[in-house]
Amino acid sequence: MDWTDRHCRAFHRTYSSKALLYTEMVTTGALIHGRRMDHLAHDPGVGPVALQLGGAEPDDLAASARMGQDAGFDEINLNCGCPSDRVQSGRFGACLMAEPKLVADCYRAMAAAVSVPVTIKCRIGVDDQEPHRALWQFVSAIAEAGCRVFVIHARKAWLQGLSPKENRSVPPLDYPLVHQLKADFPECSIILNGGLETLDQAFGHLDALDGVMFGRAAYHNPQILGHVDHRIDPALPVVTSDQALERFRPYVAARLAEGVPLAQMTRHILGAFYQRTGARAFRQLLSTKAHRPEAGLALYDQAISLVDAKGERLSA
Repeated sequence: MDWTDRHCRAFHRTYSSKALLYTEMVTTGALIHGRRMDHLAHDPGVGPVALQLGGAEPDDLAASARMGQDAGFDEINLNCGCPSDRVQSGRFGACLMAEPKLVADCYRAMAAAVSVPVTIKCRIGVDDQEPHRALWQFVSAIAEAGCRVFVIHARKAWLQGLSPKENRSVPPLDYPLVHQLKADFPECSIILNGGLETLDQAFGHLDALDGVMFGRAAYHNPQILGHVDHRIDPALPVVTSDQALERFRPYVAARLAEGVPLAQMTRHILGAFYQRTGARAFRQLLSTKAHRPEAGLALYDQAISLVDAKGERLSA
């Protein structure tokens, strides 16, 4: 939330044509009662993109899924893993892992409302749940309702005792559990999320699983995404951050012409030159000056010029 907005997705797409991108989680209340088009802003050419929804009321989720499909999203995902306080107070996100029958009802309503795939993202359990029992019951109930794609963050969520930030790193990862889930539900696509840092690490899971999802690692070091297409198809080239930022420039120019402040876009590119000489100067210039009313393409170009052009330093 507050990270993978439309500008972030447009930037990440410049690195990879094949990766499926996710929106930040959008609540059904925000779509039904809020500024709908702000949340559904979706730029042509940025697909494939999944709209990630937060909610627990089947009719509201069905209506929101229809909005997402009409806006051009390629998949609708129900988040059953977010541990934030805001989510807990609304009885959705990770709380839903304790209510598999409700999630099954939500899935049925969403799937009946749209023709694009509907998928589920969850943890391996919450609080005192025993994952081998709780996760299996959860997936079984929703698979019975027709769902065939599950994105599993391989950590429990502790809704009592840990902050949302701590929930992203403190609970131990259990990758073998997710592998066993796939073995027991071979008819389902099981996608692994959580703690993945490199493509070598991620691709190592693909002999047993159907996909992998990067979160913070790809945001803070988007050079990872530049290697994705090449790893999938060696005939495709690696995309460097220099190339990605050149591709992103027309998007920045178009949004500036619409009145979008430069900082709303450049806040997502600060990790582009991870470990490159000049990366710190690049970040500092954009962090201190991109918010100014006069900031535009000249500042964007100036920041890039501060980085050593010798190439990327990345172990993918």
